[in-house]
Amino acid sequence: MIKIGILGNIGSGKSFVAKQFACPVFDADKEVKRIYKNDRNCFKKFKKILPKYISSFPVNKKEIATAILKEKKNLNKIIKIVHPLVRKRMNNFLYKNKTKKMVILDVPLLLENKLNNRNYILIFVEAKQKDILKNLIKRKNYNPAIYKSLRNIQLPLEFKKKKSNYIIKNDFKSLTVKKSVKLIKKKILKI
Repeated sequence: MIKIGILGNIGSGKSFVAKQFACPVFDADKEVKRIYKNDRNCFKKFKKILPKYISSFPVNKKEIATAILKEKKNLNKIIKIVHPLVRKRMNNFLYKNKTKKMVILDVPLLLENKLNNRNYILIFVEAKQKDILKNLIKRKNYNPAIYKSLRNIQLPLEFKKKKSNYIIKNDFKSLTVKKSVKLIKKKILKI
């Protein structure tokens, strides 16, 4: 099985790129949403360590955001609870799809959490900052302060870019991205 990790800045279009490969995609952001919505044990852990901020189940993303904004150390507390759950779900996804030719891992902190393996193929999604900001502002829950907090826990983009096997320049035009993905997918399948 070929495992492809998608890297890039927040809002650079990683999820859109991932979908263009037309193969199973593990979307860590969606998994976090599912955990907040369905995992009562996660809620109990949040309630225990963040009693001032977390009030009811399912976990409300706005409460998480407030906890992060009020105290920076809360982000690390949240990460310690959520990331092991995401890792477990990713491993289940890989096991479930072990007979597939290729899978995509859309995991924002893939390198930071040492989730990548040496045999992973890494693709960096590059986009202009002004285009990223336009994209982020369209999001319902966009908060510049949260964006900055999350950006601060990520490795430098240049480091991620250097670690990558391929780079896709995202101009936020669907056709350009689709062409790039098609080309890269062809190269990867020849390996």
